[in-house]
Amino acid sequence: MRNKIVATVAAAGVGAALLASPAVAAEQPPVAPSVAGAAKVASVLKPGQGLKPGHYLRSHNRKYVLAMQTDGNLVLYKGKTPLWASNTGRHKGAFALMQTDGNLVVYKGRTPLWASNTGGQRGAFLAVQDDSNLVIYKGRTALWSRYMYVGALPSGMLLKGGQYVRSPNSKYRLVMQTDGNLVLYTGKSTALWSTVTGRHPGAFVIMQTDGNLVVYKGRTALWSSRTQGKGAFLAVQNDGNVVIYKGHKALWSRHG
Repeated sequence: MRNKIVATVAAAGVGAALLASPAVAAEQPPVAPSVAGAAKVASVLKPGQGLKPGHYLRSHNRKYVLAMQTDGNLVLYKGKTPLWASNTGRHKGAFALMQTDGNLVVYKGRTPLWASNTGGQRGAFLAVQDDSNLVIYKGRTALWSRYMYVGALPSGMLLKGGQYVRSPNSKYRLVMQTDGNLVLYTGKSTALWSTVTGRHPGAFVIMQTDGNLVVYKGRTALWSSRTQGKGAFLAVQNDGNVVIYKGHKALWSRHG
């Protein structure tokens, strides 16, 4: 099986579409975000606050910076090293908004480009932590982090070892393990399905822009969904099924 690696990103992004659109915004976006005076150097983005192009958040220990770049990409850095990105570059003038409904969204004008898919959690806020993590909290409950996608793995995005896609109801996790196996779990340790690609440390999985979900070790394909459909995405559903969709059409599922 020969598959071309496409749309590999320097830093894995986080969640977009649940079942259709590439980003989900649960409330009307403003024309531009309201940014508190200290927001560009604080470690927290509160409900209703945003980051305009060129503004940033910084961890308390000053080691990590979340920058809303002028090219439209929202990027977490350690020094000059990118750790995570929304992969929304080439959208000059885009901004990030921590909506009051709990959803973190990158907008270009009124068009959502990327979302954390954490809407329905009023009062949630974004924190840039001293441990290099980027987390959305509701109180003390973590709703999202830079290591996870919520609901779906969008077209062109990948999971490295230790990253995962979580179902919206938090009952299921599709984990790219550090041993190279892609595994669906329920609870803490009950495995429901896997690609059986263990013993390949360093492997990753990518939802290619051609619609094929592939587990790679370097440039060698270890497993593939054998699907085609430009813009297709992978969904981890509340019923425990893992499905590749092209729009609303199912191309593949773990149940065959």
